[in-house]
Amino acid sequence: MLIRREVAGDAPAIRAVHRAAFAGEAEARLVDGLHAADDVVLSLVAELDGTVVGHVVGSRAWIGERGSVGLGPVGVLPAYQRRGVGSALMHAVLGAADALELPEVVLLGDPAYYRRFGFRLAPPLGVLPPDPAWAEHFQIRTLTAWNEDRRGAFRYAPAFDDV
Repeated sequence: MLIRREVAGDAPAIRAVHRAAFAGEAEARLVDGLHAADDVVLSLVAELDGTVVGHVVGSRAWIGERGSVGLGPVGVLPAYQRRGVGSALMHAVLGAADALELPEVVLLGDPAYYRRFGFRLAPPLGVLPPDPAWAEHFQIRTLTAWNEDRRGAFRYAPAFDDV
């Protein structure tokens, strides 16, 4: 399996990954909206035997007025799930974010799953979810450039408002 940056010709395969992984259009539309608004910070695909089988995107976001990165969606074709593709994408995107000296990556997801990648609940660190009801699933992965004064309300890129 190869994890690589997304290239322009990957768009149809990425849409297909998210449609299949989430059994709907919302995540594929979200990725398209992030691209259309030029809000994509990181976009990686997992390729196996020349076929895109997974995708992860990190997009422009804010903690207060400071730039941040919102992670997701992360999708893997159903036939390739539970084979380490999602884990490989997560490790790669976190490594890339750290190499780019981004301070953190934030996501909404299952704490039991994302804990293995070093994520922890964000509110205890002072990073507050856009919706208070999300607090139990709103997580942050601090990176090397993180400092404790990065506190405030988190905002995703505007394309998330359309999902």
